[in-house]
Amino acid sequence: MTFCLNTTIIKPEENERIENAIILLHGYGGDGKDISILTINWKRFLRNTIFLCPDAHEVCKINPNGFQWFDLNTEDQKYILIESKKAENKLKQYIDEIKLKYNLKNNQICLSGFSQGCMMSINVGLTSNESFNCIVGFSGKIINKDDLSSRIKSKTNIFMTHGELDSIVPPSNLLESKDFLIRNRIKVETLMIKNCDHHIPIEASSAALHFIKKNLIN
Repeated sequence: MTFCLNTTIIKPEENERIENAIILLHGYGGDGKDISILTINWKRFLRNTIFLCPDAHEVCKINPNGFQWFDLNTEDQKYILIESKKAENKLKQYIDEIKLKYNLKNNQICLSGFSQGCMMSINVGLTSNESFNCIVGFSGKIINKDDLSSRIKSKTNIFMTHGELDSIVPPSNLLESKDFLIRNRIKVETLMIKNCDHHIPIEASSAALHFIKKNLIN
């Protein structure tokens, strides 16, 4: 079966049955291979888990060697919202393909992403008809709070982490996202990391792994 998105796939060790999936969404201008680096450490602790790291559906406008979930080379919020919803639809199609191929349900799937990938993970995770196992977001935010609040269908548990020195996606977005999620009665855990800019340090990766292990049944 061919997926609708080109995907870097890291399978469990030989003969291990696939019982869970973690979908990792890269940031603006990145690709699936970039974000798959997280699996080097996670794989050792998450048996029976397949990791799927798709390239976004669009070539990045400012980095043609990478991809984008939606165009960020604009400040037009209406345009960004429209384009992010197109990405949502593509990701939901992709997730349906994964569920069919590996015989999985939403409660066996963790959505995770960095920066723009975090934004997409939250939107897809909360607007799907069924809750996912969990959502893990690095250095992201909620794209449009008014729009998302009107479309929430599920209450997937969320973990978000952010660097306090992030100049790309300011750390205030972590606090605003936490407030939004709590007000919408969604369980959320957060971690602000000192002396950290816009990347995923070991502390964030380890905390995310702990959260995933706590939620996934292995």
